[in-house]
Amino acid sequence: MRADVLLVSLGSTPGLRAADRELAQSLERAGAGVAVVAARRPRQIRTFALTDLLWARAARQAAIAGIAQHDPRAILYSTTTAALLWPRPGAIRFDAPAAATRPGRHGIWQRPLERRRLEQSPLLLPCSSEALEELPVPHPKGLVVPIPVEAAGTGEPWELREIAAVTYAGDPEKKGLDRILAAWAIARRPGEQLVVTGLDPSRSPARAPDGVVFTGPLEPGEYRRLLLRARVFVCAPRREDYGIAQLEALADGCVLVTSPAPGPYVALGMARDLDHRLVSEDLAPAIRTALDGPALGYQERAAALVAHLSRAAIDRLVARDLLPRLLG
Repeated sequence: MRADVLLVSLGSTPGLRAADRELAQSLERAGAGVAVVAARRPRQIRTFALTDLLWARAARQAAIAGIAQHDPRAILYSTTTAALLWPRPGAIRFDAPAAATRPGRHGIWQRPLERRRLEQSPLLLPCSSEALEELPVPHPKGLVVPIPVEAAGTGEPWELREIAAVTYAGDPEKKGLDRILAAWAIARRPGEQLVVTGLDPSRSPARAPDGVVFTGPLEPGEYRRLLLRARVFVCAPRREDYGIAQLEALADGCVLVTSPAPGPYVALGMARDLDHRLVSEDLAPAIRTALDGPALGYQERAAALVAHLSRAAIDRLVARDLLPRLLG
């Protein structure tokens, strides 16, 4: 049976795979027949330029097979990397362009090719307005389709949550784990615990610092239950391309402490609006403030700020605006 939409998923991270599932399901709820094909993970290479080439080739192979099998009316490439070597033009969804994430030699071949693909694409689907502004080309074809964020549950009242702080460190360098641990060593009081999730056990220290627990990667449901038990989510990204972990933390009632960071960091503006004291390069006092006295009504105001990212809100956007533009 012919598919309405073929979604070519790069799927290079758990977050990307989850976002692609959400988008495919939203398109299906809007009435579209959706086929999803995923790039096969290539071997690990040290440089960004070669890594992107291998992923782009894998996405091309997946797209060719998907087109042959499903004869789609429209193609949607998830990430600009997935579209770089496309066999046929299609819409491109992205949280950040290579023009912003691959400076210098890291993007020597990706940036010029990405620019051509963005110009050739019939529809650009940034995950945020901030990502749209990072594009190296004019963007009249852009339609912002955020990644949905839902609260995982109600959890305990904030003051009764037994975990002081949580951070996610799937990529410890990019997420600034070194800065977080240094700040935590200054800010913590006896008995307070920072839980570090997402870090591969092979990269965890042989002995955890005082007041720090490393869980390793967690299943999504287990991770969200952890957030419901935590009072603070702390992060220090060196760049943030979307920040789904921070948005989920806000939805689950955590107070967000973050350093300012470049990139289309959606939660950064929210964090400043909620309590500007908690957005700082000096993380230790910000952590202490968050644990001892966040701004009044923080959780209620945070829930209101992320409400427009609910699954129901994104479904309305997909049905009303995205699907008609995809299918013409």
